[in-house]
Amino acid sequence: MAVVGYCFGGLCALDLARAAPPNLKAAVSFHGGLTAPERSNRPQITAKILLLHGWEDPIVPPAEVLAITKELTVAGADWQLHAYGHARHAFTFESANFPERGIVYDSRADERSWAAMRNHLKATLDQ
Repeated sequence: MAVVGYCFGGLCALDLARAAPPNLKAAVSFHGGLTAPERSNRPQITAKILLLHGWEDPIVPPAEVLAITKELTVAGADWQLHAYGHARHAFTFESANFPERGIVYDSRADERSWAAMRNHLKATLDQ
């Protein structure tokens, strides 16, 4: 089983991976929120994680990206981060055109992230 989410759904995909259900093999977050919920019990993350992020996303700035890399490392997760230069939040949503809010479609990041997700799922689920 794999979970894939965009924006808030990306955060939900990560939160499911953080819960470490036994059958979850992969989690993919497209321009999702990254901040972990507050809780004391943090199981080891067993799903393979792929984070697809626009580096110029003002909603989830680089400091939050660096924080999740530390979190995932501490949790023993097998993780990857693909950060797309000049891409902002919602880079996969063709109707996103709110540059004043940092929400802009980016066709290159969209294409690259889709290919990365397909490769991640193929490598993870075909095992």
